[in-house]
Amino acid sequence: MSAPHLPQQPDSGTNNQSQTGEIPSIFSEFDLYLFGQGKHFYLYEKMGAHPRVVDGVEGVNFAVWAPNARAISVIGDFNGWNRSTNLMELRHQELGVWETFIPGLREGALYKYAIYSRNNNYTADKIDPYAFASELRPNTASIVQDIRHHQWQDAAWLEQRAQRQDLNAPLSIYEVHLGSWRHVPERHVPGAAEEDRFMTYRELAPALTDYVKAHGFTHIELLPITEYPFDGSWGYQCTGYYAPTSRFGTPEDFQYFIDYVHQAGIGVILDWVPSHFPKDGHALAYFDGTHLYEHPDPRKGEHKEWGTYVFDYGRSEVRNFLVASALFWLREYHIDGLRVDAVASMLYLDYLRPAGEWIPNEHGGREHLEAVTFLQQLNEAVYAEVPGAVTIAEESSAWPLVTRPTYVGGLGFTHKWNMGWMHDMLEYMKLDPIYRRNYHNNITFSLMYAYSENYVLPLSHDEVVHIKGSMINKMPGDLWQKFANLRAFYGYMWGHPGKKLLFMGGEFGQWAEWNYKESLDWHLLAPPSDPHHAQLLDFISRLNQVYQDEPALSALDCDPAGFSWIDPHDSDNSVISFLRRSKDDEDTLLFISNFTPVPRQGYRLGVPASGIYYEILNSDDARYGGSHLLNSEDMTSEPIPWQSGSRSIVLTLPPLATIILKRRPGTIGSEPEPLEEQVPTSSDHPSGDPS
Repeated sequence: MSAPHLPQQPDSGTNNQSQTGEIPSIFSEFDLYLFGQGKHFYLYEKMGAHPRVVDGVEGVNFAVWAPNARAISVIGDFNGWNRSTNLMELRHQELGVWETFIPGLREGALYKYAIYSRNNNYTADKIDPYAFASELRPNTASIVQDIRHHQWQDAAWLEQRAQRQDLNAPLSIYEVHLGSWRHVPERHVPGAAEEDRFMTYRELAPALTDYVKAHGFTHIELLPITEYPFDGSWGYQCTGYYAPTSRFGTPEDFQYFIDYVHQAGIGVILDWVPSHFPKDGHALAYFDGTHLYEHPDPRKGEHKEWGTYVFDYGRSEVRNFLVASALFWLREYHIDGLRVDAVASMLYLDYLRPAGEWIPNEHGGREHLEAVTFLQQLNEAVYAEVPGAVTIAEESSAWPLVTRPTYVGGLGFTHKWNMGWMHDMLEYMKLDPIYRRNYHNNITFSLMYAYSENYVLPLSHDEVVHIKGSMINKMPGDLWQKFANLRAFYGYMWGHPGKKLLFMGGEFGQWAEWNYKESLDWHLLAPPSDPHHAQLLDFISRLNQVYQDEPALSALDCDPAGFSWIDPHDSDNSVISFLRRSKDDEDTLLFISNFTPVPRQGYRLGVPASGIYYEILNSDDARYGGSHLLNSEDMTSEPIPWQSGSRSIVLTLPPLATIILKRRPGTIGSEPEPLEEQVPTSSDHPSGDPS
């Protein structure tokens, strides 16, 4: 927006006090030093708009970083958006920090910065990059907000958080887009009078918490709620790095939401996006008439595929802006972890860029060295400043040491999404079972690298959009087979090493792809809808219960000693079997998945020790919509070595199913020792081949 004239600007000073000496700067010399170094982790307490009392006068202090501006004024509803009324002073010339104090101003005031650049007479009205609140889209003004009103009641959760989020603790994540989880009223409700709308943070608090807790998830992961202008970006094109979106309420409402979830014993992970930002004119782009936050060279500062800018990670003030934002959510909103989006796009200079449209690093390579430094600084700051919090990388390449400490050259994340496992398994599950024998490696390959990082197994929102089909619609076969396939897949996934993540709707088999504009199809869970949906949800609840109750599924989750194959080679039958262990042999679980619709009677399975084995979960149980081909009787091991086991049992494998077995406590050595060694014969193997 052009201005009719340039406001009269006072001479700039370089000390911590205005020329008149009336209003002292909010910044100390140490604040400025840390900011210049990129290490002021509480910078949000200085930058932005803060209610303040100066010489007994209440008002609001404003501070903004704009080193290439020649004049700035604060405009808002309190001065008729007049650019000449509230001018800012360049208090700290070397860093380019501008300040002013407006007496009498209070919370709730709308404001922007009217910026006049030294560059080409550029003028623009910009939001506050450090604003704590924003107007509801399509309006874009920042809002003066004090975020310290909420009285937190989640001390008990915070005290146990580090233990609950330990690498060897169960982590079952329910990924949620707040705008489409559930609307008021729900779709398909006959006679609903109220207009379809988002639920608020305060409405979501009990509804979402109760649902997640009832079905056994340990954490909720929120798609980005950092303020964003375009609904269709799902929050991944963020403009407000310190403001929860106003779509669902106020900052205090969001704090209430987090507090409520914590009091129920559920953790909250936030998707956070330091990889790119939109070009919207009111936000960070070309902030002071120069490429201040983005890298100035489009070959390094722009994602053409996404239409967004890339942060200049080599600039200390930009790194400070981002690291302080990450810590802000963890401290001020008690968020338990950050899932960092699109890490691969940060690590590689040639990411989605053809030859000639990217710049090699100083060594001639494709690695973005400044981004690597930023990510390491981010993770070091999180672990030092917020003990017990976690960081999760969505990193889709084979970059090494993503979850290893920075002091050994790693990036320092707690976990990494296992995108390779996800792609392999979805490709496998889409196949007609008759062809799966030829793709057996898709199931087994992930164990070649399962302990190279600390993994999360993700079935995320990205897998159920853009004509990829919902989880249930990826499965082949008729109605019964689709649900059987999905239950077998989930059962195998919960047994596989790594934390679990499932996007909303996948837990009850929603047929439709995810649509960010609409609520989930909750009507599928109520009569007269097909009962398979409610039965699938029941199965997920039971899986999560087993996951939390059984130490073998988490106690050695990041240790190769926690897993071993029983038989990874039975490709002819599309069957895999493996063990999960804890430090106590009594906890050992046996997982067997049959990925064909063929029941297999008399299937001999190797077991690790003598004893009596029983079935603790069977995805083919009629309770879950299966054919009810169960192993209801105890199975006593026989002294017949088989597969990788020193003993073996005989059981029934139901069609398209995963079953979990456990040895009854105190039954080691319960079967009689043989009079002579028994040698397995071909008749003992369901395929007729003892090899």
